[in-house]
Amino acid sequence: MTFSIESWIPLYLEAVKQQFGSRIWFVGLQGSYARQEATDQSDIDLVLILDKVTADDLITYSQLLDTLPHREKLCGFTAGREELTAWEPSDLFQLCQDTIPLVGSLKPILDGISRQDVYRAIHTGVCNIYHICGHNLIHGKKLSTLKGCYKIACFTLQAIAYVQTGQYQRQKTTLLPLLQPEDSTILQTAISLKKQETISPAKLTQLSEQLLDWASGWMKQCAEVKET
Repeated sequence: MTFSIESWIPLYLEAVKQQFGSRIWFVGLQGSYARQEATDQSDIDLVLILDKVTADDLITYSQLLDTLPHREKLCGFTAGREELTAWEPSDLFQLCQDTIPLVGSLKPILDGISRQDVYRAIHTGVCNIYHICGHNLIHGKKLSTLKGCYKIACFTLQAIAYVQTGQYQRQKTTLLPLLQPEDSTILQTAISLKKQETISPAKLTQLSEQLLDWASGWMKQCAEVKET
């Protein structure tokens, strides 16, 4: 039977409302289903924010998910409202922008995220890319790791486009036109690389070098912004 996110979401919402009721502050869908880029292998990324969250709440929520169909596809983020309010703002930018609200709104959180916070999110992203990509080039030499680095780059590019244009685009096809040429090249590579199952050592080196150079450039730009 073909999975339908449109049919599954009402089942999920009914279950969490019955369990948590008025304690629910926000429910949202993020990830590939929110971006309309899902495949048969895609996870269902759910965001559930309650008034507060205890370990017992997390266990209860896990048991609730066990009762739903396609349990193996479920993942996501769960927290209390107070914890979310106290979270590092740069880490919340992607969550707020990439999540489609099903119940409530993340606008109060998003309104508290500054331009400097978005630059910090970019800085963290490119630093992580540089570290992982370099480690893979020296030690792992794995296509899966390189793909993971380019996947992180896609999220980072969304933040880059936002600080440059004021627009946030969830889908790669609508993100591309907003990017500068050097950034667009990284996204185009990420799109094509996702479809590849094998890669030659020479190509892995070439694409790693491309990503390292790009990440290095943005690391320096973000450091300059931090100093101003």
